[in-house]
Amino acid sequence: MKVEIKIPTMGESVSEAVVSAILKPNGSIVKVDEEILELETDKVNQVLYAPAAGELNLQVNIDETVKIAQVIGFVDTEKAGKAPAKAAPEKPAAPAKAESTTPSKQTEKEHNARKMQEDFLADVSQQKKASPQPVLTKVKEPAATEGKETRKKMTKLRKVIAEKLVEAKNSTAMLTTFNEIDMSAVMAIRTKEKDAFASRYGVRLGFMSFFVKAVVNALKMIPEVNAYIDGEDIVSVNTYDIGVAVATDKGLMVPVIRDCDKQSFGQIESTIENYAKKAREGTISVDDLKGGSFTITNGGRFGSLLSTPILNLPQSAILGMHAIVRRPIAVGDKIEIRPMMYVALSYDHRIIDGKEAVLFLVNIKENLEDPARLLLDL
Repeated sequence: MKVEIKIPTMGESVSEAVVSAILKPNGSIVKVDEEILELETDKVNQVLYAPAAGELNLQVNIDETVKIAQVIGFVDTEKAGKAPAKAAPEKPAAPAKAESTTPSKQTEKEHNARKMQEDFLADVSQQKKASPQPVLTKVKEPAATEGKETRKKMTKLRKVIAEKLVEAKNSTAMLTTFNEIDMSAVMAIRTKEKDAFASRYGVRLGFMSFFVKAVVNALKMIPEVNAYIDGEDIVSVNTYDIGVAVATDKGLMVPVIRDCDKQSFGQIESTIENYAKKAREGTISVDDLKGGSFTITNGGRFGSLLSTPILNLPQSAILGMHAIVRRPIAVGDKIEIRPMMYVALSYDHRIIDGKEAVLFLVNIKENLEDPARLLLDL
């Protein structure tokens, strides 16, 4: 019996995929649910599994574009388990009978061997003294046959990222405003409560949960930021689904944390940890990326001091976190060393005025410099 291999549904907006890797060659015997190839879409990568056990017969090649529900091969179940048997190991030949040696002959042989070794080492030593030591020089590498450049095709994900970034630049009136945050209070809470937090929730207390909560509070105060333009309409979003940018080996992805206003710090950190694990394993799904009315990106984890993040369409704003740097600042009439972070809010000026953008960022600053406001929802 031949069981068809079909391209599975990968989300409402995904209509095709590209075969990025073939994990099992044609003719190989596969098990049920064994990985056979990788698919790449404009949103996520997905592994395709064998629908049955048997001999694999794929009818696609790497870099070939396939449609959803397209039949790309089959598994012949009649040949399941008929892989060629391993050849029985040959019986090792009996070792040759060692020549018997009397103790006196053995002693003589050992003496001769030592004498030959000593003569050889003495000869080498004399040669080193007589010959000048060679000068080590860097060997000139042969010219590369491919020249100074290499060329490869862009992945489907990279193409889509490029298209959306250009679209965001060309279709919006994008502007960025900045502020700085004294992170002393947040860092003090993390230091004091990190062990109890990890014990209760099983995850580390990071900075992102504080920023997610601060963003939710600011969106409630400045609802214009939680909206987007659709044609000639302004669509206001009444939920607080926050996208968190995650860097992967294959490109940037923005999984969404749902209903952040209803989640605790522990739930938010657990969701972030789960998304980070999925990103490492390449298992983020299309559903994980759906929705979201605001995005947070953290270039600080890579050392970025300042940046102007680009909008994640159709959203109208994105917050950029940056590296925490200890530097001198004025506190009252004194100069103190404080852990400071620059933050950037890029926004679509067509829908968000400068006043709202500045007040939004000031609200985030106030909430993070006095985290009790977040706990009391002030």
